[in-house]
Amino acid sequence: MELNKLAPHEGDCQVYLVLENGTGEAFKSLKLDLVMFDTQGIVARRLAVEAGPLPAGKTSLKAFDINDLSCNSLGRILLNDVMSCEDAAGARKDCLTFVSTSARTKVPFVK
Repeated sequence: MELNKLAPHEGDCQVYLVLENGTGEAFKSLKLDLVMFDTQGIVARRLAVEAGPLPAGKTSLKAFDINDLSCNSLGRILLNDVMSCEDAAGARKDCLTFVSTSARTKVPFVK
């Protein structure tokens, strides 16, 4: 999972995540618990983001806004947890273990 771009958007910060599903399984749902820290290291916002569906073997782009928070005020984004994920067999509990994070921005994306 790559933090690809942060872009100012009408007073908000628009986040672009690139997700590459290399597991061989399609996911109906992948709900992420994301925590945004400011440049001082203080928690600025916490969001639940639905990143699914993710077809098997496909790269997808997910974009979402962080309301009332400027991109310049972001110091780090944490993938705190995968709140839920579901494949064809149903709910899974191990999704955080196979997610890795990276960033093409100056703002680190970590787990």
